Amino acid sequence: MEEPAAAGAGSQPANGNGNGNGNGKPAGPKGREAFHAPAAEASESVPDPPPTHTHSHEDPGARASGEGPRMGILGPVAIANELQTHVPPCASGTFGECDSEVDVLHWSRYNCFLLYQMGTFSAFLELLHMEIDNSQACSSALRKPAVSIADSTELRVLLSVMYLMVENIRLEREIEPCGWRTARETFRSELSFSTHHEEPFALLLFSMVTKFCSGMAPHFPIKKVLLLLWKVVMFTLGGFDHLQALKIQKRAELGLPPLAEDSIQVVKSMRAASPPSYTLDLGESQLAPPPSKLRGRRGSRRQLLTKQDSLDIYNERDLFKTEEPATEEEEESAGDGERTLDGELDLLEQDPLVPPPPSQAPLSTERVAFPKGLPWAPKVRQKDIEHFLEISRNKFIGFTLGQDTDTLVGLPRPIHESVKTLKQHKYISIADVQIKNEEELEKCPMSLGEEVVPETPCEILYQGMLYSLPQYMIALLKILLAAAPTSKAKTDSINILADVLPEEMPITVLQSMKLGIDVNRHKEIIVKSISALLLLLLKHFKLNHIYQFEYVSQHLVFANCIPLILKFFNQNILSYITAKNSISVLDYPCCTIQDLPELTTESLEAGDNSQFCWRNLFSCINLLRLLNKLTKWKHSRTMMLVVFKSAPILKRALKVKQAMLQLYVLKLLKIQTKYLGRQWRKSNMKTMSAIYQKVRHRMNDDWAYGNDIDARPWDFQAEECTLRANIEAFNSRRYDKPQDSEFSPVDNCLQSVLGQRLDLPEDFHYSYELWLEREVFSQPICWEELLQNY
Repeated sequence: MEEPAAAGAGSQPANGNGNGNGNGKPAGPKGREAFHAPAAEASESVPDPPPTHTHSHEDPGARASGEGPRMGILGPVAIANELQTHVPPCASGTFGECDSEVDVLHWSRYNCFLLYQMGTFSAFLELLHMEIDNSQACSSALRKPAVSIADSTELRVLLSVMYLMVENIRLEREIEPCGWRTARETFRSELSFSTHHEEPFALLLFSMVTKFCSGMAPHFPIKKVLLLLWKVVMFTLGGFDHLQALKIQKRAELGLPPLAEDSIQVVKSMRAASPPSYTLDLGESQLAPPPSKLRGRRGSRRQLLTKQDSLDIYNERDLFKTEEPATEEEEESAGDGERTLDGELDLLEQDPLVPPPPSQAPLSTERVAFPKGLPWAPKVRQKDIEHFLEISRNKFIGFTLGQDTDTLVGLPRPIHESVKTLKQHKYISIADVQIKNEEELEKCPMSLGEEVVPETPCEILYQGMLYSLPQYMIALLKILLAAAPTSKAKTDSINILADVLPEEMPITVLQSMKLGIDVNRHKEIIVKSISALLLLLLKHFKLNHIYQFEYVSQHLVFANCIPLILKFFNQNILSYITAKNSISVLDYPCCTIQDLPELTTESLEAGDNSQFCWRNLFSCINLLRLLNKLTKWKHSRTMMLVVFKSAPILKRALKVKQAMLQLYVLKLLKIQTKYLGRQWRKSNMKTMSAIYQKVRHRMNDDWAYGNDIDARPWDFQAEECTLRANIEAFNSRRYDKPQDSEFSPVDNCLQSVLGQRLDLPEDFHYSYELWLEREVFSQPICWEELLQNY
């Protein structure tokens, strides 16, 4: 499964039901016919196999297939027919010769490294350029009333094999052949930097996205393009683990204190909250509790005060209380609330993972574990300290000292202690340092000199995206809107189903059901890839430079990304996450090994045994994180959440029992509580308590009780305009060459100016005397006036 903590984590294996137009008949041995050359249709992800004892790293020449067939592949690689016949099965693991799924995945990984070392990726890249520039295919697709999967056969084969190579080479394992690490780093550099005067590979894929959205190439398989683009960005820039390491390294280079905690590990340790039972059920259980569930005064009192005691989301148990363990009946009654998901949201925690301590066992020093506190260390910004001192000085002294946070003369002792506590939790982010440095470079461009910008993969990507970035963001959001389950079909919307619809529409119920599952799965994968891609870009750009992040964020906001995400969540999220739009028997690599059973309408309706879809949960978490990135510390965008009535939409999403999803929903609710009014807070006290328990505390933050009555729309507009001016100044200073003439250096030395060698025309010496007579001797010079003026 893909780990929800990181957009750069691995993903689920894709289903092999690519086009959805199968006939439902059982395939031949090992499903080879059902997984023919476009078998690389399984392009959502290829997980790496665990090491096996049979052929984990032995010489592939010992296998029956030998190296001969693999070495002979690249001869006719430029011919499309040969390409479709030989290379895709090889990159997919030569499944016709394997006996288990582990073997298929192992040899897929091995063959991808071998194909790369033989130069296959470069050949595929040239063929991809040819297919993109194929005007005949574009014009043919434009003339058709409906584009089908047959219009993009060559493109799908190319993108599928390239995806398999990128994904297999990207994944690192502890035990690998000696040359694989070198090949991986070489491959990463080829994808990250421009080679042979060509743009980075990610920019080529971005251009395919914009070309598709503009309607010039409706036959592009956009799902495969987006998946490959996501994996290429993840490979070249790094996933979240690499991002965390880069953040620690950059803070050390800037002389900032280390991070208080690892956010990924903190989120992993969180536990989800459970939905409540109806208030009526609570009242009945309080009025007439069964005698078997009463265990004395303490037990009855706890049951009567359920509503008050259950505010603790983590349900921490005091290990110093000798309390009898709960009976099975109590555990069953505690789980009754999970069956009712439509009542008022009351975050109660039933945590069966933490058993109560034994009542008779004596407490020893080795077993003592103090109750756990809040999950996050509180943070304080420099602005918070300055604002606190400004209010305190106005109150006790009558004047302020600006940004001075050290002078505390005239303030009472409690204020001194408060300032000391605030400074102890002061957090200086990398963005604060970057903004300060940018202000100094703007003020003193000559004395500070030119900024040295390291040529990192992130910097190279931003430079390539800079001038077309608005078009890229608009194109991604257009596709996301078309793939959202809440979107209605419109005549002017783009067709994202070109690489899933068959040439002939289904005529049987079974074919229609398969096509419906395929279409829904197709949209889910698109949402997953776009959400992960945008989140990954934002986080890397923010670490590279804060104004790069703000530039991308502002264009996303201008393209209505905030209402789009809210529209996505304005549905039954619980149903979306538990959707079963997959056919397990067609999953890769299962479909290449086992004999495929005959599909029936009953088997398709039953689906698989999974309780929820990790792909959709992953997408929802990414979209929530994206929304948090766009609105954090931006009052104007926070007001957009309020205007679009996001509170009830987000509150419904809390029904999903997943800790990370609930955390980011609560963050979005926290930043707008001060604008929702006292009545909303009064009627949602359980949500307020959940925010207190799960979300990081910001000292002096009045989110729980403040009312922002001074908020004015024109202030928010000025905030966005100021930010935009800073972004434009940053991009102009760093990327617009040459610089303005007023900052160009001037040579004022007479000797060096006269000593410069000038290239004169060959016939100049013939007319030199005439030039002197006309330009020098015949021109009267008033020396007194010249001296007065200069």
